[in-house]
Amino acid sequence: MSKTAANVHGCKGVYCGGDWIDIEDCEKWLQGGCNGNSERSKAYAKYRQNEKKPKDGVYDVVIIGAGCIGSSIARELSKYNCSVLLLERDDDVTQGATKGNSGLVHAGYDDKPGTNRAKFCWPGNQMFAKLDQELKFGFCRNGSLVCARGPKEEKHLEELLERGRKNGVQNLRIVDKSELQDMEPHLSEDVTAALHSPDAGIVIPYEFAIALAENAAENGVEVKIRQQVVDIDFNDGVFRIHCHNWDPAIQICGRPSSIVFLGLGVVISIGASMYWPRGLETPRGMLGLYIFLAGVGLTLWFAFFRSFRGQSGAQVNPDAKHATLAFKAPEQGRTDTFKAKRVINCAGLFADKIARMVNDSSFTIKPRVGDYLLLNKSQGHLAKHILFPCPDPVLGKGVLVQATLWGNLILGPTARDVNNPEKLRMTNDEIIDYIIQKCRLLIPSFDASEVIHSFSGSRAKSDRGDWIIENSKVAPGFIHAAGIDSPGLAGSPAVAIEVVKLLEKSGLKFEKDPHFDPIRRPLIVPKNNWKSINGERLKVYKAGANVPPDQKILCKCEKVTEAEIIRSLHTSLPVDNTQAVRRRTRAGMGHCQAGEFPHCEERVKEVIQRELEIPFMQVGTRPWPATSFLPERWLSEKEKQKLGSI
Repeated sequence: MSKTAANVHGCKGVYCGGDWIDIEDCEKWLQGGCNGNSERSKAYAKYRQNEKKPKDGVYDVVIIGAGCIGSSIARELSKYNCSVLLLERDDDVTQGATKGNSGLVHAGYDDKPGTNRAKFCWPGNQMFAKLDQELKFGFCRNGSLVCARGPKEEKHLEELLERGRKNGVQNLRIVDKSELQDMEPHLSEDVTAALHSPDAGIVIPYEFAIALAENAAENGVEVKIRQQVVDIDFNDGVFRIHCHNWDPAIQICGRPSSIVFLGLGVVISIGASMYWPRGLETPRGMLGLYIFLAGVGLTLWFAFFRSFRGQSGAQVNPDAKHATLAFKAPEQGRTDTFKAKRVINCAGLFADKIARMVNDSSFTIKPRVGDYLLLNKSQGHLAKHILFPCPDPVLGKGVLVQATLWGNLILGPTARDVNNPEKLRMTNDEIIDYIIQKCRLLIPSFDASEVIHSFSGSRAKSDRGDWIIENSKVAPGFIHAAGIDSPGLAGSPAVAIEVVKLLEKSGLKFEKDPHFDPIRRPLIVPKNNWKSINGERLKVYKAGANVPPDQKILCKCEKVTEAEIIRSLHTSLPVDNTQAVRRRTRAGMGHCQAGEFPHCEERVKEVIQRELEIPFMQVGTRPWPATSFLPERWLSEKEKQKLGSI
């Protein structure tokens, strides 16, 4: 079924296996999986991990990096009786390139024949329907259109069609302008023809990777977050992976210290007040009072204002703005060492640095930054398909327009090479203007004042010009799955199978796990407007109101219940901050962006504090500005008018 404005994942139904399921038929979709009961999920995962844990302390496989590639490999290996450890440097899985991309399941017509991209994209695409039926992350096969403007670009469509056929891509065809008007009513009149690929689709990329990692953990894979690999050595056939494990309780950015500053300010105020009556009689006394009041004001600002601006509980490296490019060892924490017979390098932007730890300098990663704008759900109906311009021979597929699985309209990305200072130094206004102007060539009628969020991500391009999926030539048993840029998400399931084959060829022996459970129960339950799937009326949170968790709405924009947030905290993966909950439940992802008045983020913090029994001030929250290039977290009317005029 083609995607329409009425079909928004989670609203009156869901997308599963590429097709739409009405809410009346969703009961079966919700069944099964060992995470159906949250407490059982965590306990069962622990039991399975202990069952597969190496008796001698040496893992069969350690995977570095928990993006879509690392998580796909982890899930594939969980089908076997082997000990696997998945390491992630950040405070949650899917924090690198997987978090900041378009979420497209490409078909593979654009890739050069004979490359790894071409080899794995189409097979990976064809695996998504079954994966979604098992893991229920949400997959819509809405198809893509590469749009040509005139005879010159129409000729390029013919070239793409032929290239796709060489890559084994099926069902490709070129459609003319008259048919396009029926397929995409809001498409620019300047578009004269398009290459249609009905097999392309969309997912939410971080939800996809989370589902993979959760199911892997439920089947015995150990997952450790906040583990940054800083060194690797190899002796007697065993790799020793040394990691810095950073503790968020140590690295809280300003909050406990803010209380100290506030207390100090109060003490100074009390002491100073004893002398004010005499001091105010002289100009010097008045000056002292003004200085004192300014100091107290700054103290109060330091103590509280940053929290209301969305300051994160964990430190945000300023060098990571827009691209998460910084590779710095944490200054505080402990050092952990893990042993492994085989290591798989899925470290994304840092894969070349990980390779150099085993003296492998055979490739270099050259990040390419991509910037996106996200528009309100009121704009999602403008695009039924994934809309591309004709691809650029250097910069790739170009700036696209598409509706997301949850009904928003997404515009982007840019393609700014880190080693190109001119492109990297684009101002925020230039980035916004570039994206909007390019996207208006496809859909002229979208309302840019409906922008609610922006974000950036980096593609891990290698200097070889292709994906690197191979055994290291200098470190036997060390496997690279590196330089996997677009269409890496589409190819990730097929890449995982290839990596398992490489492990077998390297001499690692393992058997199928007869207890492997492929089914995962979704965390988000579909709603029927303001009614639950069972027909019960949902109620917006009110302090003191006695409402069952599965009917209590904590995030009004996305209709997220307290029960969904609680479930997200008790899965097989470690979750202890509002951003991790946000990625799993969408709490705070609506048009208000967890704004100042609804402030659902504070409600989520309260649930995290209660469920995990950690201090309120140590619950990490949404960082600002993080990778946003908008002027404010919540846009003013003036800023909206400015965007609308572009």
